[in-house]
Amino acid sequence: MLHRNATVAATILLMSVSALDAQAPAVSPAPQQEMGPRVGEVAPDFKLAGATKSGVTSTPVTLSKFRGQTVVIAFFPKARTNGCTAQMTNYRDQYATLFNGGRGVQVIAISTDPDTALASWAKEANFPVLFASDSKGDVGKLYSAYREKQKVDDRLLFVVGPNGKITYTAKPFKAFVAESYAELGAAVKKTAGIQ
Repeated sequence: MLHRNATVAATILLMSVSALDAQAPAVSPAPQQEMGPRVGEVAPDFKLAGATKSGVTSTPVTLSKFRGQTVVIAFFPKARTNGCTAQMTNYRDQYATLFNGGRGVQVIAISTDPDTALASWAKEANFPVLFASDSKGDVGKLYSAYREKQKVDDRLLFVVGPNGKITYTAKPFKAFVAESYAELGAAVKKTAGIQ
């Protein structure tokens, strides 16, 4: 009888502990540390070969050249791929609303593609943005966008204010999600003071 009472008591105790465990809040894993420059930090400057729909630029693309303007830095993996084409096509088609038609806003789209490939793609698709060739991934590394193994940049986006500080990030920027463009447009307007 004593043994049976002890077994019942042990069972009740286990059930009580299990019930308490079930009521305890779940322990969340520690949040993953954000990589690369963050909102409020000064965006790292860079100097890269440039391209537009008119061809390869005669002078390098530097972020500091655009101080005083709002700059959108858009890293992307590779020209002419589905996601990148969708992203740049949306930028082109919504250029007036997303980027104020380029008035006070500069878009710099960066990939590891050669400047000649970027110029050819921009001309064929009539993309109005400034492209920059980060062939060695050095700028991608500064912004934690570069994937060493694949030798391409991830699709990360940074909005930089006229003072050179980052005001918005999308890590990653979702090229096939309409809300991504709405959020980007709102961030650009706020940063640039566009009504």
